[in-house]
Amino acid sequence: MSTTQSERLRELLEPLVSSQGLDLEEIEVDSVGRKRVLRVVVDSDAGADLDQIADVSRALSAKLDESDAMGEGEYTLEVGTPGAERELKEHRHYVRATDRLVKFQLGDGAELVARILNADDDGLDVEVPGVKGRRPTTRRLALADIAKARVQVEFNRKNANDKPEEPEEPEVSEETEENAEEA
Repeated sequence: MSTTQSERLRELLEPLVSSQGLDLEEIEVDSVGRKRVLRVVVDSDAGADLDQIADVSRALSAKLDESDAMGEGEYTLEVGTPGAERELKEHRHYVRATDRLVKFQLGDGAELVARILNADDDGLDVEVPGVKGRRPTTRRLALADIAKARVQVEFNRKNANDKPEEPEEPEVSEETEENAEEA
């Protein structure tokens, strides 16, 4: 039997979140003064939009109201998605972070910043950015060798698939052609 409040809440809420097509990533209960805050983090392979968040929030609120999982006192329910710099813990997190830049802390104490190219059951193929004009290199990381991993925010990344826009040719109307012929 579950002993902590977070475990009891997970058992109560996870089936409901799953029925909405989402994964229950995290549950946290905090006390802020006399108030309590229940934070629920949800996600999916396709991400979660605001409508899905609102739907799951209403469903969780109703489920919590009919149970005594939060006890008698007042609390605030906050439902959201993982932040931009989320920590990667589960295999599905690495899959969802494909093509993202990640800071890895390895089991041997080393740090590595690399882009996830592919994630499979055994590990990750990553691209380590080149330094001082050198080309990037690829590397294989075993999941067991990763102590901690966190997505990094990139503001100026140029997508390799982006091509420079072709300049548009000016449209020539029939009137312009006639005027050109007269001149």
